[in-house]
Amino acid sequence: MRNSHAISLFAVALLATCPAFPAFGQNPDLQQKIAEVKQAAAANKQALAQYTWVEQTTISLKGEQKKQQHSQVRLGPDGKPQKQSLDAPAQPQQPADAGGRRGGRVKEHVVEKKKEEYEDYADSIKSLIEQYVPPDRDKIEEAKAKGSISLGPEAGAEGQYRLVIANYLKQGDSMTLVVDKARKGLVSLSIASYLDDPKDAVNVSVEFASEPSGLSHVSSEKIDGVSKQLTIAIQNSNYQKL
Repeated sequence: MRNSHAISLFAVALLATCPAFPAFGQNPDLQQKIAEVKQAAAANKQALAQYTWVEQTTISLKGEQKKQQHSQVRLGPDGKPQKQSLDAPAQPQQPADAGGRRGGRVKEHVVEKKKEEYEDYADSIKSLIEQYVPPDRDKIEEAKAKGSISLGPEAGAEGQYRLVIANYLKQGDSMTLVVDKARKGLVSLSIASYLDDPKDAVNVSVEFASEPSGLSHVSSEKIDGVSKQLTIAIQNSNYQKL
């Protein structure tokens, strides 16, 4: 699953592709903050290409863990994450005894069908998030023209501010970046969207951390498929310079 670093690259790409906002031409504070974060994001993207890290992805359905994967990750020449599995190959399932009960075979079929359903749903969520990554310049321009971009303080946290884009991809969705004023780096990123129906909500929350070298990266990510109570939790660790 490529979601973890995809979301990190999304935050970088969004800031890097945002030019000055004409709709906010009289707001020098906004323009200054955008310029500072764009510069920091570009430098961080370049630095991240020199690192490798371990990603743990856990898929849970209604609170029950269904799958967990571990991968070694680094950025490829195209800037996209390349992953190598750290897990042992899955053991093949033992075939049922020829004389086994029919009920056992039926149960296996039901279990396998449910597995396919939640994996298809997880893939649908991934495909949705990939539509936000990388951000589309035309959609950002459209949001600017409609006055859908806002800037304000982060409630309950001093020294931070929010950059919010409403109706980025779909009517009623939103993307929020929380930025630390002092280090001009991302603190968190969140997306509120949905699949085909607004009732089929998909919420994403991402937390960032900094290494002693100054590198800023995604430390954790949580993707919630609300209607089916499916959660994808991602943890990144062990950042090592190449």
